[in-house]
Amino acid sequence: MASRRMKAPARGTRKVSTRELLQKKALRLRPADRIGLVDRLLDSLDRPDPRVDALWAREVEDRLAAYRRGEIKTVGLGEILARVRKP
Repeated sequence: MASRRMKAPARGTRKVSTRELLQKKALRLRPADRIGLVDRLLDSLDRPDPRVDALWAREVEDRLAAYRRGEIKTVGLGEILARVRKP
C-alpha cells in the first residue's frame, strides 16, 4: 500500500493548517455525520469538575439546612413564572 504524503506547498502558496484542513473535511460530511461530530466535540468540552460538583453539593446542603431552620422560605412556581413574565 502506497504511503500518503502531503505534497509541499507550491512556491507562493501558504500552508493549510490542520484546523483549516479538518474544517474543510468536516464540512464535506453528510449532515448526520456532522451532527455526530459536533455532538462528540461538545461532549469533549463538557467534562464534570469534581470541585464544582462538591461546591454545588455543599450549597444545596446549606440551603436545605437553612430552610429546615426556618431561615428561608420557598417560592411557588406560579409566583416565579409571574415574575419572569412581567413586562
